Amino acid sequence: MDRPRIAILDGLRTPLCKSGGELRSVPADDLGAIVVKELLARTGIAPKQFSELIMGNVAQPPHAANIARVIALKAGLPDDLVCHTVHHNCASGMQSVTTAAMHIQAGHADLVIAGGTESMSQIPLLVGERMTALLLSLMKTRSLLGRLATLASFRPSFLKPVIALQQALIDPVCGLNMGETAEVLAREFGISRTEQDQFALASHEKANAALQAGRFGEEVVAVIGPPSWNHAQVVDDGPRPNQSMEALAKLRPYFDRQAGTVTAGNTCPITDGAAALVLASEDKARQLGIKPIGFVGDWAYAALDGSRMGLGPVYATAKLLGKTGGSMDDFDLVELNEAFAVQVIANQRAFESESFAREHLGADEPVGRLDPGRLNVNGGAIALGHPVGATGTRLILTLLHELRRRGKQRGLATLCVGGGQGAAVTVEAA
Repeated sequence: MDRPRIAILDGLRTPLCKSGGELRSVPADDLGAIVVKELLARTGIAPKQFSELIMGNVAQPPHAANIARVIALKAGLPDDLVCHTVHHNCASGMQSVTTAAMHIQAGHADLVIAGGTESMSQIPLLVGERMTALLLSLMKTRSLLGRLATLASFRPSFLKPVIALQQALIDPVCGLNMGETAEVLAREFGISRTEQDQFALASHEKANAALQAGRFGEEVVAVIGPPSWNHAQVVDDGPRPNQSMEALAKLRPYFDRQAGTVTAGNTCPITDGAAALVLASEDKARQLGIKPIGFVGDWAYAALDGSRMGLGPVYATAKLLGKTGGSMDDFDLVELNEAFAVQVIANQRAFESESFAREHLGADEPVGRLDPGRLNVNGGAIALGHPVGATGTRLILTLLHELRRRGKQRGLATLCVGGGQGAAVTVEAA
């Protein structure tokens, strides 16, 4: 029996801004609430009609436990709305959407807001174990002499901060940070520094062309934030209009100083942002009288060796096509998250490699060609940025709008996931 189609009624995102930049003072819960509140206003759907709100988030801010619930209440949704947060590393914003789709298909909900949010600017610095032990001792010690003795044990080295973001980007099993896994792929696939810089330059050129043409306008809501409250951020600030191969070539390798090829210029920036979609059963969409912008098709998640985590898209897409019986030729456009230029290039090669399919996917035929002319046509995360909890939703939203703009039908959104996983979702334009 065919599963009921899941309609996407509308979607929005904030501008994507580099960490420490224009959105640095806006917490992740506020970024999410801004998007959800605007979605409510644009769709005109009464808040009481929603069944659920699901948000992806990776950094999990301590002031907003179960951030989905905080976002819902700040956006004006009712107290009795069920909300939960998903954490699937870089796939969190995609996991929220597919979880919502499953709940609707199972009949547990008929109208859900799903998305993701991340303030990478506000990922905190932590104190180390020795400073933590000293503070705990101070809390427990009752006598003045005991407290003085504890304070006397303090050393300035106790104040050396633990950078939580840096810790989070290290795979604790394989021991490599995400950039080091990108260097693994550069060596495995023989991808040069020049190839990576050329890919990065193209990402900026496509993103700048999209910005100049206003192609992101229909998916972006302005953000006015502290401390001045007098500036509306309306565009992504990552794309560099004057980017050049000469400028990229001047950057030193960042993760392997001696023999590396991955630089800050051919890597996605650390980014703040949020995105959300309204999903509904087709019956609910008709009842509301809202014409969908598209539909969620099918999806798959896959896992692989964490040291080669960047290849997640080819693993997940192979699994997805195995489920659906389709092929890469079915997709008019593809959005593949650009965590690193080398990672996208490696996926392009793996997609069409017979030997890779046999050795790693247990298949006799390659997955198929990842046509550069259909890939990230408005640039990708190297230019736009990668707010990790929100990116999966952003890919789906951007893809749907571009399919509609071009009068095309089917698209694939896919990304690699820190820790050694991949995610892939198909969508259809309405």
